[in-house]
Amino acid sequence: MAINKLALIRYKTIDDCLRNRRRKWTLEDLIDKVSAVLYECEGITTGVSKRTIQADLQLMRSDKLGYNAPIVVTDKKYYSYDDIAYSITNAPVNDADIDKMKEIVGVLKQFNGFNYFDEMSELIARLENNLYTSTRQSRNCIQFEDNKLLKGLHNITPLYQAILNERALLLEYKSFKAQDSQQKIYFPYLLKEYRNRWFLIAKPKKGNLLITLALDRIIEFQELPNEKFVAHDGVDFERYFDDLLGVTKSEKDRAFKVILHVNKYHAPYILTKPLHKSQVILKEDESGVIIRIDVVLNFELEREILGFGECMKVLAPRILQGRIKKRLLKAADAYGDDNAD
Repeated sequence: MAINKLALIRYKTIDDCLRNRRRKWTLEDLIDKVSAVLYECEGITTGVSKRTIQADLQLMRSDKLGYNAPIVVTDKKYYSYDDIAYSITNAPVNDADIDKMKEIVGVLKQFNGFNYFDEMSELIARLENNLYTSTRQSRNCIQFEDNKLLKGLHNITPLYQAILNERALLLEYKSFKAQDSQQKIYFPYLLKEYRNRWFLIAKPKKGNLLITLALDRIIEFQELPNEKFVAHDGVDFERYFDDLLGVTKSEKDRAFKVILHVNKYHAPYILTKPLHKSQVILKEDESGVIIRIDVVLNFELEREILGFGECMKVLAPRILQGRIKKRLLKAADAYGDDNAD
């Protein structure tokens, strides 16, 4: 059954009245209260009829909307809930709603097969899992990565709105390397998530290159409605991150042909979960596999390679090979000659 906005306002107002047990509610009282709320919310001056409120009460009592409200009449005059803890806002989703939501999930899963909807796969899984959890049809079958201690998540919505509305920002930022924070004017263009951390891609007013700001390093910011927003032409943000792992990149950076050898024990992991979408197999034998990825040389790439330890070796380019070798030697030196138990 379709419910319009005015009907929902009436149901909610009646619900608020019946939950208020500090006074007794006659039918006339309910009519007056609903009329007052409709005028306050929607500017309706004609009020509401007795027949409409009677129909609303009957509908709330029924299973048509899944409310099954325990509305009783005492002394043939006063309306109230028989259960003092009841509210229509606590009512479970009815079977019709569940069936409709299942249909929607099914449709979304069909669309998910197209490339345009690849990014919706997590959303669909969340929706399906929440649906079955809320209806208690099964246990929770899926868990998503989440870090509630991560700072800066509350900034996502206002930053998104600033990007959407093309507003300049006065932003105070403190990088990990800086001793003090700095305030600058930025033009925000994109929010990007990587491994459960969020980043803002923006350009400072005094500068020509895009920079990446971690949301957990933003101290505070405010919109500058009187500052003219400067769009960043020449960059296709839909493809800006295609040639790298992570988010660290400048417009001047170009992809390198990175060639890696992975030993036979870790080769299956690399083959079933490629490091990057550009990954191709150059050679595969009993010692392992040699792959190539075309990516920018950045911090996230080095961290990914170092994560494989002795199981992965950089064959090219030499500049990356040198960086990884130097960092591994430093790591070994950190242990020194300690003879740990």
